[in-house]
Amino acid sequence: MRVVTNDGTFCGYGKGEDGQLMAMTDEEYHSACPGMTSAATKGIWSSPKSSPYPAPKGLVVLYQIGRGPFCPSVSPFPLKLETFLRFNKIPYMNIHSSRFSKKGKTPWIEYNGQAIADSQFCIDFLSRELGIDMNSHLTPVDKSISRAFQKMSEENTYWSMCYEMFAVPDKTRIAEVMPQYKGFKLWAFTTVFSRVIKKELYYQGIGRHSDEEIWTIGRADLQAISTFLGDKKFFMGDRPSQIDCAMFGMLAQVLWHMPRTRHEKFTHDRLQNIDGYCERMKELCWPDWDKLCLKHPSYQDDNYKTYHTE
Repeated sequence: MRVVTNDGTFCGYGKGEDGQLMAMTDEEYHSACPGMTSAATKGIWSSPKSSPYPAPKGLVVLYQIGRGPFCPSVSPFPLKLETFLRFNKIPYMNIHSSRFSKKGKTPWIEYNGQAIADSQFCIDFLSRELGIDMNSHLTPVDKSISRAFQKMSEENTYWSMCYEMFAVPDKTRIAEVMPQYKGFKLWAFTTVFSRVIKKELYYQGIGRHSDEEIWTIGRADLQAISTFLGDKKFFMGDRPSQIDCAMFGMLAQVLWHMPRTRHEKFTHDRLQNIDGYCERMKELCWPDWDKLCLKHPSYQDDNYKTYHTE
């Protein structure tokens, strides 16, 4: 199974003469689907459940905000979800888009006509639908520990990272991680986004603390993660489990997308086992890592590319 685009234009799916899955242009899709409106065939729709380009049954359509310069995503949550898809060899296709789910969240997926938002809900949904249990080898106590660390990283560590990168913005640092913003756009982004993040941090709670207190929280979380990881191959032992998708998604941002921050320096200088852990996860799930990083010379755009479909 493969997707072929016509001069970079993608509109829908059809079968070629060889029986292979292929993309269709606006005109081709409109002819094949006369019941679809002309607006729809130009990619305009109002609801995540009404996509005019229904994917073949069994193919996950992953909506995410696009690739990053040094890591395949600038957010831990798309990286977490895509790592899950890759580890379990689930057929999927990326759509790099700023289109959010009905919940106003990204990443999100469509699967067999259903739209699911939130990276963890996506993983839980696919695990039920496909009979996947990445935690089958864990004891009940292991599963409890795993959940506690995941929630700490996603609900606590993450916010200290947001503060470090965006609440007191360093324009050169942000420009490095988000090279699409330059000049006035960079200034506007850092100014506006900084205000938004500060507001979110305040209502989340961590933003009510001082700079040093927030760093104390982030540092203690990273130390706890490193201490528990120890010399284990994966987070819960010799075999990967579901938490590895989440922890890798988060820690990869610290290592590759937080240049010259306290988080990055502390991890590189003091927590070398986190470096080793992330390299093992890269090797296991991301053999094409370099090709999916915007700043790498071998970068290849994988918008609408399918994976694990053969």
